[in-house]
Amino acid sequence: MPLRVLIAKPGLDGHDRGAKVIARALRDAGYEVIYTGIRQTPEMIAEAALQEDVDAIGLSILSGAHMTLFPRILEELRSRGLEDVVVWAGGIIPEADVTELKNLGIRAVFGPGSPTSETVEFLRGIEQERLAAVER
Repeated sequence: MPLRVLIAKPGLDGHDRGAKVIARALRDAGYEVIYTGIRQTPEMIAEAALQEDVDAIGLSILSGAHMTLFPRILEELRSRGLEDVVVWAGGIIPEADVTELKNLGIRAVFGPGSPTSETVEFLRGIEQERLAAVER
């Protein structure tokens, strides 16, 4: 069964073309995708993840507020018992911040120009991890 994926635009960033492109690519790859729209708070994203029972969340950001917003989103997810939800990010995120984001729990970061196939491959890997865990 394909993963249920939430695509979210945290913060005040109003540019959503990238989020819509990745949402479409994931739908085309067979994933069930829920798109929250723009200007979502960490609380709104976590609540949508809970209500929609998603397996993964893609955060799209261009505003530069990732080091403030992403930790808050992860905290909101944990407070709702959603530690197992895989979170990844895309957008304009300086390479210098990637290691710290991964240490916080962001599983992958895709920069501008990353082919959508990379995100699909990433999610396929998550599916394989979950399948292997079930088979144990």
